[in-house]
Formats: sequence, structure tokens, C-alpha cells
Amino acid sequence: MKWKQILAIVLISAATTGVTMWGVNHLSHDTYVYQKEGDTGKIPANYAGFNGLAGGSGPVDFSPAADAAIPATVHIKTKATRTVSNNLPRNNPFGDLFPDLDDFFGDKYRSIPQMASGSGAIISEDGYIVTNNHVVDGADDITVTLTNKKSFKAKLVAADPSSDLAVIKVEAKGLPFLLYGNSDEVKVGQWVLAVGYPLTLETTVTAGIVSAKGRTLEINRRQSDTPVESFIQTDAAVNPGNSGGPLIATDGKLIGINSAIASPTGAYAGYSFTIPVNIVKKIVSDLIKFGTVQRAYLGIEYPRDNLSEEDKKQNGIKDDGGVFVMTVREGGAAIAAGIKKGDVITKINNVPVVSGADLIGQIATYRPGDKITLTYQRAGKEYTSTITLKNKTGNTDIVKNSVLDKLGADLENVSKDDAKEMGIKGGVIIKSISNRGLLSKVRIQDGYVITKANGKDVTSVDELKKVLEGATGSVKLEGIYPGYDGVYPIVINLDGAQ
Repeated sequence: MKWKQILAIVLISAATTGVTMWGVNHLSHDTYVYQKEGDTGKIPANYAGFNGLAGGSGPVDFSPAADAAIPATVHIKTKATRTVSNNLPRNNPFGDLFPDLDDFFGDKYRSIPQMASGSGAIISEDGYIVTNNHVVDGADDITVTLTNKKSFKAKLVAADPSSDLAVIKVEAKGLPFLLYGNSDEVKVGQWVLAVGYPLTLETTVTAGIVSAKGRTLEINRRQSDTPVESFIQTDAAVNPGNSGGPLIATDGKLIGINSAIASPTGAYAGYSFTIPVNIVKKIVSDLIKFGTVQRAYLGIEYPRDNLSEEDKKQNGIKDDGGVFVMTVREGGAAIAAGIKKGDVITKINNVPVVSGADLIGQIATYRPGDKITLTYQRAGKEYTSTITLKNKTGNTDIVKNSVLDKLGADLENVSKDDAKEMGIKGGVIIKSISNRGLLSKVRIQDGYVITKANGKDVTSVDELKKVLEGATGSVKLEGIYPGYDGVYPIVINLDGAQ
């Protein structure tokens, strides 16, 4: 059985059994919210007396690192309610108002409570916690329990499906927290510890070694069209419930967040995959500061890491120990710096890149506007160029989340001709609804046309956005289904976990 087939089984298994881990599936204040390289600030109490921070020699003793990590690792439990249909396709959009019509349309709905659990790592003494996006995705209620059994209700700060990371927060002070390490310095073969709450057990520590770096599995593509994957692979045992928990080095510092396992059964089968801390700390900082990730782009296209030799030959791709540039996009950072098709990128800021995953991992640690030094080969010669990274739209502006992002839907203005045919002044049509966001929590279907929000007429996406930006809590939307009579209201909660 091929590797991709094995991984596919894992993903299907988790989706059908409701296992928490995708891994089983996935599997400037006085805190370390924005920990940076070289910080020498406050050392948390959980590191007291731990001389492992200074290094050492002799036989490896895992207990000091475990003592530092366990108090800063939390158990996360979530609750969510999903409305599902017993029959597909869903033909009755009016079940809320006319439940008897379910039988007429041959369609019945039911609400199913879902409970899940995972792990998280405390990164500041005032309650910021990093975990996986898939642990808290769609949750209506998030509870965090410390190793001392104290429990807190947590609020979702922000999440990034592209990297499968999320930040939640509890209202507390003086918490133990983990210090950031440097994942660029992690070596294949070094000892690591995975900490978490697997299989409903209490805090559990497992040991292993780093098996590989710069792995890509394509699992984040299920959550995002722009996946960020450059995993550290280990053989530390990780199981459902470990998702979002820390991977630490023997010096007690955080080097990654456990996210996935490769398994044909849904349980640990030898390898686990961790998001490197250098990616984690940048994304966490963005989520806390901006509410969304400030993602930098180099502006090139490169071949997949598993491209066949035949495809490489057909496309003139050379195996020169770096990343082959297939296309340079107009308006991007690379073309402005003189990068051309056929160049082979070998280093970013003197850090070697040997694969597309390495390249993604390095670029993911920078923001638009940051300058990097890029080393590349052209016609057998090595060159170095300074590049100013840009965002997806080709500039260096700060990207902010829109209130519309909370809806989790593809929205379009109703055309004048369609509005006339429907007998309305205008509106916003829902083209599709994702499985995340506020609209996934209510009984609404594709094709619904929003005509009012909180009693105000809505004739465009911009007007809808304006109303929602001025609202808090519950918002009443009114709309129609083309081809059916009547106005059908729905209520969404802007202050929900999603």
C-alpha cells in the first residue's frame, strides 16, 4: 500500500469516527505572549531549579524537561452542536418555520451534540494557549483544565486553518508557561518529548527522536487552499488527544506543536508530525496582534516534492539540491528581485532549503515587508539577492479580518436583473457555506438571499458588512429562497466561538 493511501485511510477514519486529532488525524508586557529570540525576561516557576536550560553533558535525564512541561500543558475539551439531515440532498429550506413540510420534502433534520478533546501549550502567564485549529474548530464551548485540576472557560482568540494552529485564552494570572526554543536548530536524531492528554488519559509524556524535518503531508489542504506544512517528524508516541500538545527538547523548551500521525488504523503506528515552533511563534503573534496571519509570499511556483522523474524531465527540472523555480509571478517579490524561471533556490537567510516544504517553512516565519536574503543558483553560478516579501495582493499592507469572515460563506451581490426577477431591491446571495463559521451552525442553505440585517435593508456585500461591523451579539438576518414565497429569518451570534 502506498504512503498516500495509508494517510487517506487515516483521514477517513478520523472523519467517520469523530476522533479529535486530525492527526489521528491531524492529530510588550511582562509575559511571553510575544516571545522572541534572545528574550531574557521572566523565567516561569515551572522551570525553577532546572539547569537543563544551560545545557549539560552525561546521560540524558528526561525528568527535568518533563517537570517543566507538564504544568504548562493543558487538557482542552470542546462542545459543538451540528444540525444534520437524515436525507440528502436537503430539499426543505423552511424546516424551522414549517417542520411538517419535512415529510413533504422527504427531509428531516436533527441536532447532534459533539464533544471532543485535545491538548494545548500555555505560552504566557496571563493565559494565552496555543493548540491545533482542528481541536477547537467549530466549538461552541471550550474548557481548559490544568494539570492541578483547575478548570477555566476559554475564548477563541483567532485561528489559522492553513497551518492548523489556533490561540485560545483563559482569564488567569501567574500560570506556568513554556519557553520557545528554535526549531531551525533541531537536529535529526536528537531526543524529544511529546506531552499531552491522549486517549482520555491524564498528562502523559512519551520520548522519541527527531526522525526527519521538512515533511509535507498535504493534510492541511483539507482546511485551506494555502496550506503551510513543514513538519518535524518524530517517533515519539502520539495518539488521539495529543493534538495541540507540545513537543519539547531535553532543555525543556518548546520546539513544536503536535498535529498529526500517519497510521492505517487511527492510532499511533510509529510516526508523528509536529508544527515547528519557529512557525508557531510567528503565527501566534500574528493571531494575537492582528486577528489573522500576515502571510508573506515569495511569488514563485515550484514543483511538488514527490514529482516523478518523467515529469521533471518534461518540465526541464533539475535536481540540484534546492527548490527549482518553475514560474515567477508578475507583481511578486521574486520578480522584483530578479529571480527567473530555472533558478534553483538553495538558502534563505543562510538557512539551507532542499525542498518545497523547507521553503514554505522558512517563508512562513516572516511577514510582508520583511527583507530576506535569498541564495540561488543560475547556470552553475551562485547568486545572492535581497528580497522584500509581499502579501497575496502584491503589497506590504497589513491584512485584517473582516466580520464577513466569521460567516464562513462565499457571498455575492445579487445582479440587478436577478433582483428584478425576485421582486427585491437587491441582496446578498450565499453561493456556498463552509463547514466552519457562523452560517454552518444554523439551518440555512446555499442560494439563500439576505435582504435585511437587524431590520436594515441589505442590497450588497458592502452594506451587509457595514451592518455586521456595527453589531454585537445576536444578529437577525432576513432573506428569501428564489422560487419560494415568503421571508425566512435566521439568527446568528457574532460573539460565538467561531
